[in-house]
Formats: sequence, C-alpha cells, structure tokens
Amino acid sequence: MSTVLPGAPSVQLRVPIDEDALSWHRAFDDPEVMEFFGGTSEELSMYEEWTARQRRLDAELGYCLWTVLGADGEVAGFTGAQPWPRADHGPVGEIEIGWRLARSAWGRGYATAAARLTLERLRAAGVERVVATIDAENERSLAVARRLGMERAESFTAPGTGREVVCFRLAL
Repeated sequence: MSTVLPGAPSVQLRVPIDEDALSWHRAFDDPEVMEFFGGTSEELSMYEEWTARQRRLDAELGYCLWTVLGADGEVAGFTGAQPWPRADHGPVGEIEIGWRLARSAWGRGYATAAARLTLERLRAAGVERVVATIDAENERSLAVARRLGMERAESFTAPGTGREVVCFRLAL
C-alpha cells in the first residue's frame, strides 16, 4: 500500500509479513541503530513474535508498527503505533508512536515521512492523541518528534537502564 505525502520522500507502509522478522533482525543488528535500545539486536525469534503481534494489533485496532519500505522497495525498518506496553511507568494507557530504521536508511527523510503517514492512519482509525517516548540523548528521534509538531510533556527515568526518557504528546 503506497502513500506519498506532498514533498515527502517516497515510502510505503505495510502490515508486517512473516519475512519482515528477518528483515527487521538484519536492519537492527547494528550497534548504532540499537544505541538507545540496549545496544544489541534481539534474537530472530523475538522479531518473529513481534511481527506476529503487529499483525494482530492491526487486525484488532487498525494500526500497528508497520514495515517501512524505502524508495527502492527494500525494508528500511518500521514505524507505527501501539498501546504503551507497560503498566508500571511511562505514559500508561496511551498510544505510542515510534520508528526505527536501518542505518542505511538514515538521513533520507524516511522516518519523518513514514511517521506522518502513521499519523494520518491513526486519525482515520479514530485515535485522538499519541505520545512518543524517546531517549533524551537520541537527537535524531527527538528531531523527528519536533518535525511532527509534537510537544515535550514530561520525562521519566527508564527502569533497568536509568536513562532519561522524554515523553512528547500530540493531539490528532
């Protein structure tokens, strides 16, 4: 399903397919990509479970973490939204928008373009607001949130890592 917003790079979003688990695993098996997510990629089995969960979310809610395809049709990563998964910290009860791209896709405008498409799809699904939780040192992701018009709301310390996480909010 191809959608392009005016002035944005050409990206496509699709519900993850089985093969995307391997593509995500390969794309994220890079210490630079994973710098703010624990430093290392997960095992392939985690991506298999994760992509299956995204298919269920899309079927149930009309949104998920979609696979991003770049202008060349290759898997560039994911963007999308899902309910905040934790009950003990952070924006409990909120819908979180997020993105993660392979390093080869950085600097092309894909994250912002794909996130804007995500916002359009979320509006169509009836979502009224979203949050983005971003490591306070992740300048690339902080810039994407600002380009989306999100406003810094609060911050919290992530359990386990002790790192500061900034929570942005956006009414749709």
